[in-house]
Amino acid sequence: MDFTDRVFPTSPVAMLALDVSRRFSSTAMLNHCRRSYVWAATYGAINHIPFDAELLFVASMLHDLGLEAEFDSHTLPFEVAGGHVGWVFAAGAGWPAARRDRTSEIIVRHMEDDVDVAADPESHLLALATSLDISGANPQNWPEALRRQVVAEIPRLGLREEFVGCFRDQAARKPESAAAVSFRSGIADRMAANPLE
Repeated sequence: MDFTDRVFPTSPVAMLALDVSRRFSSTAMLNHCRRSYVWAATYGAINHIPFDAELLFVASMLHDLGLEAEFDSHTLPFEVAGGHVGWVFAAGAGWPAARRDRTSEIIVRHMEDDVDVAADPESHLLALATSLDISGANPQNWPEALRRQVVAEIPRLGLREEFVGCFRDQAARKPESAAAVSFRSGIADRMAANPLE
């Protein structure tokens, strides 16, 4: 499967989500969000998993905003804080309550290890995609040529250092969070060994 920018949804709401991510994220984090959508969408296409492309794109663009200073909560795990940001964004976009809830749910669940694809394809796809992009999990599930092309077109820049720093900070302030568990279990080493680097 060849990758081009045509894989990205271009609806007005999708473009607004991209603008929000661009406004509040570093270029490295923005590129992580963009690659996460590409990994999710191409995995879904390769494996014939039906998904809502606009919903998945919006969640992909917003999924790490809880790590940014403007939206970081000193009490909530970053994915929960980010889920609230996603809900507010979806409300501002005029989405109905159920679609707002789904946006939030996908962002929260991207940190879960095992999301049932039949019950929640968008969360399943985003969890797989972010696991590949951050930790290098199961790269064989995407064609090698696609992996090379995506990283060339949407470079990683300083993602590893920035992301590890964010998770180190989350672990210090929120020791029971999923980010803290991930940090203590060696995310820095996994990122260093990621074949996408």
